Amino acid sequence: MSLCILGLRSRDCGRSRAAAHLIGAALIVGISASWADAGQQESSNLSDGGPPSSAAVRCLLITGEDYPGHKWQETAPVLVEALSQGGKIRVEVLDKLAEMERVDWSRYDTVVMHFKNYDPKVPGRAAFDGLDRFVKNGGGLVLVHFACGAFQEFKDDFEKLAGRVWDPSLRGHDPHGAFRVVIVDPEHPVTKGLKDFETVDELYTCLSGETSIHVLAQAVSRVDGRVYPIAFTLNAGKGRVFHCVLGHDVQALRNSHVQELYRRACLWTAGR
Repeated sequence: MSLCILGLRSRDCGRSRAAAHLIGAALIVGISASWADAGQQESSNLSDGGPPSSAAVRCLLITGEDYPGHKWQETAPVLVEALSQGGKIRVEVLDKLAEMERVDWSRYDTVVMHFKNYDPKVPGRAAFDGLDRFVKNGGGLVLVHFACGAFQEFKDDFEKLAGRVWDPSLRGHDPHGAFRVVIVDPEHPVTKGLKDFETVDELYTCLSGETSIHVLAQAVSRVDGRVYPIAFTLNAGKGRVFHCVLGHDVQALRNSHVQELYRRACLWTAGR
């Protein structure tokens, strides 16, 4: 695994998994020894040279802010670990949304959104437009859990990119608990060969939008008995988008089926 965390010095990164619970609001630490042992390349900053080898998908995970109940400081390292398994994806992390507008998008094959911003000026219109251009010009995009609630200030434009977005006028989700995820397209590259699975998470019932999407997985609400999309894809310009509402907490993201979905999604959105 190769990892870069933007805005962090290497001495800020702990190697103990237990340290993940001590992460400060502006830091991602807790990179476990097992992650480091898996690495074959040294960590680097975006500005330290050329792009990584074309053998690995170049992935930028953007995080740094979310609803207080979504502890990104704990879940982001789990995502990095999950995506990096197998060595096919090289993950870099941006944990300061104010720096998003300065990202050199040409360095990446796909972007993972793991944030929900609350300040309409941060990351701002320029940052959104940069991401939008990146995807529509052929880049990949993966949205995790409450990323559907990002960019409410550009909601109409964001819906065209994300397929479905958080609608605060709707019921948010079923009570946190166990439910079954049903694979409805077993032939799509992301879900090919995958079986239905159980997870403990939030079953989102709060998405709205008119953009055409292709549903890969769904679940039945135990509250209202309706079927809701759990994972879906769409095309945005020349780019591929994968949107999945799973991933409320560390437990949810440690589910092996969920990790496999997100790994495959990164590869597929990157054109692999």
